[in-house]
Amino acid sequence: MSVRALVLLGVVAAGILAVDQLAKYLVVSNLEVGQIVPVLGEFFQLHFVKNSGAAFSLASGFTWILSLVAVGVIVAIIVFAKRIKSTAWAWMLGLLLGGALGNVTDRLFREPSFGMGHVIDFLQFWGFPAIFNVADVAICTAMGLFLLLTLRGVRLDGTKAQDTIEQIPKPTSEV
Repeated sequence: MSVRALVLLGVVAAGILAVDQLAKYLVVSNLEVGQIVPVLGEFFQLHFVKNSGAAFSLASGFTWILSLVAVGVIVAIIVFAKRIKSTAWAWMLGLLLGGALGNVTDRLFREPSFGMGHVIDFLQFWGFPAIFNVADVAICTAMGLFLLLTLRGVRLDGTKAQDTIEQIPKPTSEV
């Protein structure tokens, strides 16, 4: 177990959760549902919506299941955290944990009821078919980092899969 990696994971997760919840607080406090505020013209705007579903408003009727899945992801990250020695994996899991915590906080504590709350979404880019939030950005960034680390063969302890292969003794030919 790497204390440094665990601290990094915790700091990243806490930072994402704090920024996500602060941004959502500011949106809810200052905008009406459906209101659009151009930031960079039509290219980037704040568009306040409440989302009862998952990405792209899928599974809108299954909010409580989405809440359970998010709690499961959070528990899995906490269980796996003690195995992490790599700072890259700590970043990845910190982003994922912070994002999951941000959205599950909405599901648990926002209207209409506990476990059925709607997630606050407000970031919209021209041409992109979804409105999202800071937690969603963190989750997507984590998934990109996950793919990169996996494709590069980086393990949770920071070693590369290739390093292990090079340590395997090569067969010798005896004549």
